[in-house]
Amino acid sequence: MTRAKIELGDVTPHNIKQLKKLNTVVFPVSYNDKFYKDVLEAGELAKLAYYNDIVVGAVCCRIDTSENSRRLYIMTLGCLYPYRRLGIGTLMVEHVLKHVQVNNEGAIDFYKKFGFEIVETKEHYYKRIEPADAHVLQKTIRETPTPLLNGTVSHAKTNGHD
Repeated sequence: MTRAKIELGDVTPHNIKQLKKLNTVVFPVSYNDKFYKDVLEAGELAKLAYYNDIVVGAVCCRIDTSENSRRLYIMTLGCLYPYRRLGIGTLMVEHVLKHVQVNNEGAIDFYKKFGFEIVETKEHYYKRIEPADAHVLQKTIRETPTPLLNGTVSHAKTNGHD
């Protein structure tokens, strides 16, 4: 049997509707037009994940720069249920600090596998989801010459939005 082909591709105006459909299925909240406009401008920070040429996942990030530090903010990271635990999330995640819904043990374990620790729990973080609390997971990574890898990774979530 041939090995499955898993690869990442750019989000473009031609496939943004696939991202919208995926997010509708994966996340319990809806994202507005500004979110998708920002995603189209995110370049390498927004990717669709393909499993044998079928869109099955996506990650959408941005860089926040403040006080001489750069933080990677993962707005969404998701994969269709039948394609989880196949390495797709691992491919999408390089280094993330994550807000994780408190009952999402699978997501919490996933990030802990990469060395993240729960550093805080934000009560009533989500407005229309139960439980409404979110964990903040953090991993400090050593500085490297690559700008996207510098500093502390922070402010990510599996579910939810700003």
